[in-house]
Amino acid sequence: MKFRFLVAATALAVLAAPLSPAVAQSAPAPEKSKLVLGVGGKNLLYYLPLTLAEKLGYFKEQGLDVTITDFGGGAKSLQSLIGGSADVVTGAYEHTIRMQAKGQEIRAVAELGRFPGIVLAVRKDKAAQVKSFKDLKGMKIGVTAPGSSTNFFLNALLAKDGLKATDVSIIGVGAGMSAVAAMKKGELDAISNLDPVITKLVQDGDVVVMADSRTEADNEKLLGGNNPAAVVYLKADFIEKNPETTQRIVNAFYKTLQWLKTATPEDVAKTVPEEYHLGDRSLYMAAFTASKPMYSATGIIPESGMRNALDMLVQFDDEMKTAKIDLKRTFDDRFVKKAAGTM
Repeated sequence: MKFRFLVAATALAVLAAPLSPAVAQSAPAPEKSKLVLGVGGKNLLYYLPLTLAEKLGYFKEQGLDVTITDFGGGAKSLQSLIGGSADVVTGAYEHTIRMQAKGQEIRAVAELGRFPGIVLAVRKDKAAQVKSFKDLKGMKIGVTAPGSSTNFFLNALLAKDGLKATDVSIIGVGAGMSAVAAMKKGELDAISNLDPVITKLVQDGDVVVMADSRTEADNEKLLGGNNPAAVVYLKADFIEKNPETTQRIVNAFYKTLQWLKTATPEDVAKTVPEEYHLGDRSLYMAAFTASKPMYSATGIIPESGMRNALDMLVQFDDEMKTAKIDLKRTFDDRFVKKAAGTM
């Protein structure tokens, strides 16, 4: 009797695990094995799970041939999905909400970041005159790209003090050394960006941090708690037509999130391309350490997180104030649950 129970338990464990290469080959073939994936700022720690899934070979392990197209910001990768040049995107969860309001059904299938990880920092020589968000009025503020998550984050903070996006000058500066250079040259008064850009500017003494969304405590203070950030999203009709492909995409990302749980800064630094280090390996490891709390452990967006994301958008987006949003249609948890063996 014990032997039968052990065999049954072992079989269930095997069925519950994400697909191994051998299992992937024996499972139904993906409807579409060659995919184009859009991202806005692949080098950012915000999108670290994507680079890791690629470099650790998890896409190939799932029988997927993924071509990654890197854009200057999340708004452009969203456009690539809507326009049909990308099949899947790693981008901000907020886009799934905003596009539903515009009549476009796109759906997240895995949460990569449970916090935005975005930091608003002021140029050091301006810091003394900025005591609150309303003091940013009239300033030039850099974001990765207009309409991206760094822009949304800035807009939400400005709204807290009664300002609108039009009260500042928003400038797209990218997600790497271009953003660092813009601040160092004095082209910006403040910047809303992510690691490793922020850690680089802080360590060099160029900026003073004003708002930080990399930790749970800071998110509670700024945004009211969990606020999903980077997700994997696709058009709803692609998911319906390509369930096996979608499952394999999620399997690769879920395995990456599990790898991240125990990864050391050294593990990450040696896995990503050297150019991600911005010329300083130790700085990159420090940036990863600062940002590590933001990564999702489960891949599932909690309902409270969805509500917080919507509440944030309502603060500054007039269109969202009157939109009727069905949050259940913004995230499909079936694929993550299957990857985790809970279905």
